[in-house]
Amino acid sequence: MKKLNQLLAVLALGLASITAAHAAADQELLKRGEYLARAGDCMACHSAAGKPSFAGGLAIDSGHGIIYSTNITPDKEHGIGNYSEEQFSKAVRHGVRADGTPLYPAMPYPSYAKVSDDDIHALYTYFMDGVKPVAVASPPSEMSFPFNIRWGMKLWNVFFANDKPFKEQAGWSAEIKRGAYLVEGLGHCGSCHTPRGFAMNEKASDSAQEQFLSGGDLNGWAVPSLRGMPHWSAQDIVDYLQTGRNKTASVAGEMSLVVEHSTSHLKQEDLNAIAAYLKTLSTPPARNDGARPQGAQATAKKLTAAKDLTLGERLYLDNCAACHFVTGKGAPGIFPVLDGASIANADNPTGLLHVILAGARTPSTEKAPSILVMPGFAHRLSDKEAAELASFVRQGWGNQGGAVSEREAAKVRASLEKH
Repeated sequence: MKKLNQLLAVLALGLASITAAHAAADQELLKRGEYLARAGDCMACHSAAGKPSFAGGLAIDSGHGIIYSTNITPDKEHGIGNYSEEQFSKAVRHGVRADGTPLYPAMPYPSYAKVSDDDIHALYTYFMDGVKPVAVASPPSEMSFPFNIRWGMKLWNVFFANDKPFKEQAGWSAEIKRGAYLVEGLGHCGSCHTPRGFAMNEKASDSAQEQFLSGGDLNGWAVPSLRGMPHWSAQDIVDYLQTGRNKTASVAGEMSLVVEHSTSHLKQEDLNAIAAYLKTLSTPPARNDGARPQGAQATAKKLTAAKDLTLGERLYLDNCAACHFVTGKGAPGIFPVLDGASIANADNPTGLLHVILAGARTPSTEKAPSILVMPGFAHRLSDKEAAELASFVRQGWGNQGGAVSEREAAKVRASLEKH
């Protein structure tokens, strides 16, 4: 009897060890899934102000109507609680809901198609077991004709969706491969930074294509190229993604949410991998619309003398020079550089006008908890004044952006008032 009791005790200890090991493995899988959800920036789109995380309801302006993000909590009525892992995979990687209805490509499933089976499993486990179910229905999308006809998305998928798995290129190191996998797949960087065609399709989908990450347009904002990033070091890229700022620039617009909800939560080695990958890409040829820059020394000299100023120059001294200085160099890590800034040299001046009128603020991140705020000047600048100020910034120092019209400024102001 004594030996039997000893045997039973050993078996009990073994079962307890196995149970503990399984529990630890489950927790590790949940943590990995949560991390991957951060890398995929799921929270930014599937969470609306005043609502629980992942409950959906965020209004996304597609240019052809409003798309409301869906509830992706495990609620069985309003969320994805009844999805099998296969159905979850089809929704994430192929844009098809459990009932067979095609999703709009505001859900970046052409990029998520590159996510591995193991990562899909971790994501599924996290959303089913690590996310609290929320019984909230998302509003129906309000798309204009013919985009409100869902079956048309099946044709779009045939012609434009790329469902090929991730493919590494010859000669990539393990670090560069990891960076490419994150950028092409979960990070879906091409959704914003790759130019789009007439059907709002991305013109390229992977590193082998020169148009991939060569710059795009998002809600009127010019989105810069990420190819090579010749004016930034790898550390500059890491700092920007980790804190929303580096020695020359600060985030604005949609990128602020990307940093807040996604990239600031990534591991150091993953940020290093992303930077290393981006630096390997060939740089696209510089674009110039013929605008002639004033010259860095000439601009600084004229602003310092403060004589015979144009309206744009006077407005810059009155509103901007205290932080960005007459040199346009700002202060490293605090006030962005304007001389050479992508937002100042973009073909489309909307982004610059938006910042001038509405201001900008950096997110609070673990490595940079303080929030830096640039005030908006919509209350003190007329449309003509905003246009003149933007024109000066786009052509002062070494910048080569085109002049900005009063009409363009009025259009941006109207969009701000609308929202």
